[in-house]
Amino acid sequence: MKTTLEPWMLHFAEEWIAAWNSHDLDRILAHYVDDFEMSSPLIVERMSEPSGTLRGKAAVRAYWAKGLALAPPIKFELLAVHAGVNRLGLVYRSVGRRFGIEILTLNEARRVTHGVALHGDADAEGFGASVSR
Repeated sequence: MKTTLEPWMLHFAEEWIAAWNSHDLDRILAHYVDDFEMSSPLIVERMSEPSGTLRGKAAVRAYWAKGLALAPPIKFELLAVHAGVNRLGLVYRSVGRRFGIEILTLNEARRVTHGVALHGDADAEGFGASVSR
């Protein structure tokens, strides 16, 4: 099966990265529907939410505001874009050169309805945790 990356997908990914690098929460949140759901292990850590999931722009805004206030500041570098059925997978480098992956579910208007953030091990040489065989 061949999945074709359409031009709008790359544009979406580049704008998503640029929005994060601008540190403008309104610009970041413009990519999402009002009642979207966000899941991340950092939600457990920063928001004391055991499920790791927040719902709605207000809740996620508070979480992302904490992340944007950290030092060193967030700076993402887009490495790859993967297409799925109503989904994009964005692979990027984050703070401390860690790898991150965002799995974004999009509606017909190309706005995010659900996001999942995956964070790589800082000590890994590639994506995810180091694996020894």
